Formats: sequence, C-alpha cells, structure tokens
Amino acid sequence: MLRLLLALVLCLFLPAQADVSLSGQGDRVVRVEPIVRDGKLYIDADVDFTVSGELRNAAQKGVPIYFTADLVIESPRWWWFDKKVVDEQQTWRIVYNALTRQWRVGTGELSLPESSLDDALSLVRNIRGWSVAPLEDLDHDEAYEGRLRVRLNTSLLARPFQVDAYNSSAWSLATPWKNFNFSISLDAPRP
Repeated sequence: MLRLLLALVLCLFLPAQADVSLSGQGDRVVRVEPIVRDGKLYIDADVDFTVSGELRNAAQKGVPIYFTADLVIESPRWWWFDKKVVDEQQTWRIVYNALTRQWRVGTGELSLPESSLDDALSLVRNIRGWSVAPLEDLDHDEAYEGRLRVRLNTSLLARPFQVDAYNSSAWSLATPWKNFNFSISLDAPRP
C-alpha cells in the first residue's frame, strides 16, 4: 500500500516539476532600461526567446506572425491601489514573401526588409527607442515600478491558425513578466 501511495505521489509531482523546468529555459526578458530623452520616456529592452520549429515552418510558408510587447508602469501608493501611469503595447508583424524571397518586419505602417527570419526576430528581441510616455505625465524623484513581457499574439492570426494556437504548445510563446524600478531625477541634464 505504501508503494502504491509513493508511486501515486511521484506521478503527480514529477510532471509538474518537469513543466516548471521546461518553461524556465530561455524565454525571458533579459534587460529593461528606461531612458529619458527629448522630453519623453523611452524603453530599451533585450528579450531572449526561441521560436519552435512548427511556428518557424508556418512563417516560412507565408503565414504572418505577430509579437506583442506589453508594458505597465505604476506608481505605488500605500493607501490605495497602485496608480497605473503607463499601459502600452507594441506589436510587430513578421511575414515572408515567397515572390521576392524576402522577410518583412514592421510596426504599424512601417515595414523593413530582412534577409532571414532570425534577422527579422532580432528587432523583436532587441527593442530600442520605444516611446512610451511624455515626461509631463511622470513626477520627478518618485519611484516607479514597471513590468514588461513579450508574447506571440495569437489573436491577430488568421482564424484557422488561432484554432491551432489553442491546441498546440508550439504556438504559446510568452516570456514571464520582467519587473524593474526607476525614478526620474531632477538632476538629470535637460536637452
């Protein structure tokens, strides 16, 4: 009876332990750096994630894939809920054109040519100069808490691929939230 109980406990906890170790491999926001320039707050970030073979094959067949960076910056308050100062998203669209044999990556209307999928993904992995808020929305010498994540945005995929995304773990790419703290000093040099 004791062996049966021990086997049952091992069967329940070993798969959960394996999931924790697999999800911790690689997919993460490595660095977040808030920068003040030209009267605005900009975010630079480095993200480390791997694209599954199934997702890579779909992209090479011309299926547009979308990555979204979610950013939340809050001002902590001891007497009430934290005040949300910034709640921004930026979405990149990566698509392969078989006629020109060229990858294109872009946000909004701007689209840049790239030579490979990895080159296109480098713009998502290395976020630079993302304007998130004007400085007049932020108080000087106040501590802010922020968090950032990057995810594959399956809601923007075509409907048949959305069904695949719900049924396959290969389409569920998302980094955990990366927390960071910063403040804007009055001693900062003005441009």
